[in-house]
This record gives sequence, C-alpha cells and structure tokens, in this order.
Amino acid sequence: MNKKSLLIYGSIILAMLFWSFSFVWVKIVYTVYNPITTVILRLIISTILLFVIGKGFKRIEKIEKKDRMQLLLLAFFEPFLYFMGESFGLKLVSSTLGAVIISTIPLFSPVAAYFFHREKIGIMGVVGIIISIIGVSVIIFNKNFNLIASPLGIALMFLAVGAAVGYSIVLKKLAAKYNPVSLISYQNLLGIFFFLPLFFTFDYQHFIAAKPTTEVMISILELAIFASSLAFIFFTYGLNYLGITKSNIFINAIPVFTAIFAYFVIDEVITLQKMVGITIVISGLFLSQIKLNFNKQDR
Repeated sequence: MNKKSLLIYGSIILAMLFWSFSFVWVKIVYTVYNPITTVILRLIISTILLFVIGKGFKRIEKIEKKDRMQLLLLAFFEPFLYFMGESFGLKLVSSTLGAVIISTIPLFSPVAAYFFHREKIGIMGVVGIIISIIGVSVIIFNKNFNLIASPLGIALMFLAVGAAVGYSIVLKKLAAKYNPVSLISYQNLLGIFFFLPLFFTFDYQHFIAAKPTTEVMISILELAIFASSLAFIFFTYGLNYLGITKSNIFINAIPVFTAIFAYFVIDEVITLQKMVGITIVISGLFLSQIKLNFNKQDR
C-alpha cells in the first residue's frame, strides 16, 4: 500500500473514530442541554474554527453560482436532517444501538450510488456488506432475535441514515470541484441557519436557564472540533477517491468503536456477543476492500 492509499484509508478511519466517539459525547451533553441546542452549539464553534483556519491557509474557495443549490441541498441533508434524526433518536436509544443503526448506511448506499452516479460495486464489496450486516445483527439482537428499544427512536435514527445516503450522493459531485475545508465550512454555516428558528422556538429558554458542567463543555468542544469539523473533512477527502459505496462501508466500524469507547467512558458492558459481532463487522469491512481481477486466460 503506497503513501497515497495510506492517507486515503487513514482519513476515512479517523472520520469513523471521531463519529463513533460523538455518540458518547452527545450522551454527556444531553445531561444538561437539549438536542437542538447541542447541535447548534457544535455547529457555531465548528464554523468559526473552520473559517478562521480556512481563511488563514487560504483554503476557502468561492462556490460557483450554479453549484449553490447543490450546496444548500448538501446542508439540508447534513447537518440539518441527519442531526434532527440522530439527535432526537439518541434521546430514546442507547449510544451503541444508535451507532449500530447508523452503520446500516452501506446497505442503502450502493443502490443510491448506482442510480445517481452509475457507481458499480464488485463481488467482494457485496460479500463484505452482507457479512458486516450480519455482524451488526449479532450486536443488536439477543438469542431470541428480540430487539427491545423505542420504535420512535429507531425510526429517527433511520431518518438519519436516509439523510446520510442523500448527503453522500450530493457530496460526491461537489467534492470533485471543491476542497473539503470549503465544503464543510459552508455546509455547517448553512446548517446554523436551518436550526436557528427551531432553537429560538423550542430551546432558547432552556438554554438560558441551563448550568453546564466542565465535562459538558469539553464534550461540546470535542463534538465541534472532531465530529463536526475534522471527521467531515477526512470523510470528504476519502470519498473523493474511494467513491460513495466503499467510503460508506467503513461506517460499519462505527458501532465497534462506539462500544469500546462507551465501555471506558460511560461503563456500557461489552459482552461476548458484542465481541463476536465486532469481529464479524471488521471482517466484512476488510473483505469489501478486496478487488478480484480476472483476465481472459482465467476466464
């Protein structure tokens, strides 16, 4: 594997790590703030940080007029629609279950990628997806195949899944023209304006009365810097080279990282069943990246 490949795959893996940690950080912030407040605080901090760094290193590009509607659609899918589903969904389900549902994104991505970008997926990609889904199922179902969780919470998490798929479709086109820092900076800025009316309508009074702890403030900063800034930049960079399907397959690793992180931070138990599921997920992830090449003589 050459340096370029290491950089691409390293970026994707870091993005997954940061997004995995976010499921635990969000739970910490929710002890004081409501979902909309949590989202808008992380977006404001992230936007300021990205524009300061972007301007300083001259990485903020001007978006062409013909691409502005696409950018608006990008921001509608994520952060707005995705965070509406994820933020309220995580109020009703556990960090690990929320991460597991998000990891189903690769199940829907290949279909969307084919219809919108004619992006094909190989045999090993299909095998990898199937194996990863089996691993995810092992994590969330008990031995009687029963899942005990809030139906509304699950529905909201799947709303986030749909938003993430739509986001990837729009992002693929824009990522070919603009650098990641520019796209994520504008995306988060637009996201603030999407959330402001909801914030002032539902959360403002609660926000004024809330008394955040040091742990909560640190978690907000972690969400803003790592989950809302660096993770999106790394993912955008990787997606531009790997494509929608291969990039989203890495999302299957999120429940793996989340389960481990939740164990150390909020004392969620890692059972033998979870460990088996984690192993299967990782196996499917690696298989999905294998290319099978057949020449005429082989055929």
